[in-house]
Amino acid sequence: MCGIVAYVGNKEAYPILIKGLQRLAYRGYDSAGIAIGNGDLHIYKKKGKVQNLNEYAKDIVESGTIGVAHTRWATHGEPNDVNAHPHTSTNGRLAIVHNGIIENYAPIKKELIKRGHSFESDTDTEVLIHLIEEIQKIEKVPIEEAVRLALHSVVGAYAIVVISQDEPDKLVAARKSSPLVIGLGEDEFLVASDATPIVEYTKNVIYLNDEEIAVVDRKKGLSIKNIENQEVTPYVQELEIQLEKLEKGGYEHFMLKEIHEQDNSIIDCLRGRLLPQDGIISMSGFTEIEKRLVNAKRLIFVACGTSWHAGLVGEYLFEDLARIPVEVEYASEFRYRNPVINEDDVIIAISQSGETADTLAAIRLAKEKGATVFGIVNVVGSTIARESHVGAYTHAGPEIGVASTKAFTTQLTVLTMMALKLAKKRNTISNEQYQSYIQALTNIPQLLKDTLKVEEKIKYIADEFKDVHNFLYLGRGYNFPIALEGALKLKEISYIHAEGYPAAEMKHGPIALIDEQMPVVVMATNESAYEKIISNIQEVKARKGRIIAITTHKDQIIQDIADYVISIPETLEALMPLLSVVPLQLLAYHIAVLRDCNVDQPRNLAKSVTVE
Repeated sequence: MCGIVAYVGNKEAYPILIKGLQRLAYRGYDSAGIAIGNGDLHIYKKKGKVQNLNEYAKDIVESGTIGVAHTRWATHGEPNDVNAHPHTSTNGRLAIVHNGIIENYAPIKKELIKRGHSFESDTDTEVLIHLIEEIQKIEKVPIEEAVRLALHSVVGAYAIVVISQDEPDKLVAARKSSPLVIGLGEDEFLVASDATPIVEYTKNVIYLNDEEIAVVDRKKGLSIKNIENQEVTPYVQELEIQLEKLEKGGYEHFMLKEIHEQDNSIIDCLRGRLLPQDGIISMSGFTEIEKRLVNAKRLIFVACGTSWHAGLVGEYLFEDLARIPVEVEYASEFRYRNPVINEDDVIIAISQSGETADTLAAIRLAKEKGATVFGIVNVVGSTIARESHVGAYTHAGPEIGVASTKAFTTQLTVLTMMALKLAKKRNTISNEQYQSYIQALTNIPQLLKDTLKVEEKIKYIADEFKDVHNFLYLGRGYNFPIALEGALKLKEISYIHAEGYPAAEMKHGPIALIDEQMPVVVMATNESAYEKIISNIQEVKARKGRIIAITTHKDQIIQDIADYVISIPETLEALMPLLSVVPLQLLAYHIAVLRDCNVDQPRNLAKSVTVE
C-alpha cells in the first residue's frame, strides 16, 4: 500500500517522478504529492489520483534534478491535501515520503510538542520527519545518521525516503516490513516501492532488506548500512520486467488486458517445468525440499484475499491427489491465534506481491517454530521470496489491475504442478493418471483461450444484472473456492454485495435471501456432483431466483433449466478452476464498466497490502 518513487541524477526529476507515480497508482490513490529540490524544497500535493496532482503542478513545478514522490492509501488521517505526502519538518528543510505505519507515533508526537514542534496533518509520517529533524538539531549529524537514530525509536513498518534542502545531492532510504528497490542508472539513481517505475531507466536494481538504510548521492554513489551502523554489501540483480507489459496495449483497462493474458501467463508459468515430451514435471524448489514434502504430516497454506482462495483450491488438489492433510489459514488470523506448528510441517505461503504484511509475519512465525516455508509469489526479489526457504515464481508478469486475475490462475497452475509431483512421489496416483494430468495441463492455455470467447455472451448478461444490489455464487468441490473468488471480484470492482457459498450450505441460511431480485451464479462443471447441482438449481428456481449457470459444452440438462448459461470447454475436474474462474472475472469486469466504476483502481483498495 502506498507508492514511493524518488530520483537523483542529471535529468529533470518531475517528469520521471510523475510517470513513476502513474506506474505505482495501483498501490494507492487517495492523494499524491512530490517534493523537488533545487536549493529550496518545493512541495506539490493534491487529494485524489496522480492525474489531479499533475494537472495542478505541471505548469508551476520548479526545475530540479532531485526529488521524492508518493501516492497514498490512507491509514492515519483522511484523504486530503494536508495529509498527502511528502511531509516536511518544522523548519521546512526536510521532507519525507513513507509507506507503512509508525505504531508508537502518539507518544513521540506528545514529546515533540513539548519541545516546541507543531503539526499540520493527522499522519504518523509527519511525526517521523519531525523526530528526524529534532535528532539532527541536537546531535549535529548528517541526515542519514539522524534517520538511523530516529528509526531506533520507532515501532512499526516503514519504507521511507528523506530529502534534505541542506544536502542537495543526497537521498536517504530505509525499510522495515515494506519494500524498497534502488535502481542503479548511469549517473543517476531511482528508489521505488517496486521495480515498475525503474525499468524504463535501468535493469540493475538492489532490493533493500529489513532495517537497512541506503544513501544515494549523485557525487559519491551508493552506500548501505544496517540500523546498527554496519556496512552492507549490496547484491545487484537484473530486472526481467518488459516495459511493454506495463502498458495497456490497446485494452480499455489493465484488468481486461490481464484477463486476456491468462493463456500466455500460464504458458510462461509452465515453461521449463511441465515437460510433456518427457512425461515429467520439474520444479527446482520442490526438489530442494522433496523429502520434507513427501514425509510432511500436513501442509499449511497461509495467504490473504484472492491468494487465500488459491490456497483453498490447493487444499482440494493436495488432499485429492497426494492424500496429505492440508489446512488453509488466513495469514492475518494464523499469526495471532497461537497456532500449533511442528517441525515436520511445510508452510506454503501464497502472495502475488510477495510483500503481504500478514503473510510475511506468518512465515516468520513458522520459521521460528522450525517449519519449512515454501513461497509462491509473482514478484521476483520480493520479501517473501527472499525469506522463504525455497519457492516458485508464478511468472504471471506485472499485474497492474488491483483485482487479481492472471496472478490467481498462475498460482493455481503452480499448486497443480506441485500436487501432481507430490502425488507421484507419494505413489497416490498411478503413472497412467499422472500422464493424463500432464497432458490435460498442457492443453489448458488453449482451452483458456477458447473460454475467453464467452465474453460477448457475458456482456449481455452483465447488462441484464448491472443494477442489482446482491449476488449469490454457489459451487461444490473444486468450484467452491471459485464461487468465493467470483463473489470477491464482483465486490471489489462493482461495489455490488456478493457472497460465495458451498452449494449444499444454501439451505442453511442463504436460501432465505432468494427471490426474483436475486441472481444466483451456479458453478455447474463438476461431474462428481452433477445431480446434486441440478437439485440446487431447482431449489433456487422454485423460489424465483434467476440462475446464471457456468457449464461445459457437453451439458444439456442445465442449459434447459437455467435462465442464462455460459458454456466453457471441458477438462479434468481438478483443473476446471483454471477455466471456470474466467467467466466470473469477465462478468465482474463488464458489470463494473457498465456501472461506471474505476475498474483498475477500485475505491478503498490497493494492490499490495503492506500494512497489517
